[in-house]
Amino acid sequence: MSQGVVESDGLNWKEEVLESEKLVLVEFWSPQCPHCRIIEPVYSELAEEYAGKLKFAKLNVIESQFNQELAVKYGVMGTPTFKFFCGGRPVQDVVGALSRDYLKQAIEFAVSKHRECAEKSSPLKLPYIR
Repeated sequence: MSQGVVESDGLNWKEEVLESEKLVLVEFWSPQCPHCRIIEPVYSELAEEYAGKLKFAKLNVIESQFNQELAVKYGVMGTPTFKFFCGGRPVQDVVGALSRDYLKQAIEFAVSKHRECAEKSSPLKLPYIR
């Protein structure tokens, strides 16, 4: 895992995700998920590319009971699921095996809208991206 990606769990979820002053992108993943393994290097590369603009985190959905409960709480139905958190709230999600370009576009959109999210407490809506 990249140094730019925080491994989140029940012990640090509140601090790393909910109380973060930065926009946080969390990948809900599972070691058995083949798509998660494929996207891993892309996620790590993007974490390095966007260092300082947003925080990248990962949560293994089967690692513990608490992690499983978090996945259920946030409506994760499959892996990988990527959720943006702003001010402790999930504001946008992207699900499935994504191309690097699609994930990067989603990140660019979220970063550009972070100020609006934080100030107006409004959820983000991704435009249709091809």
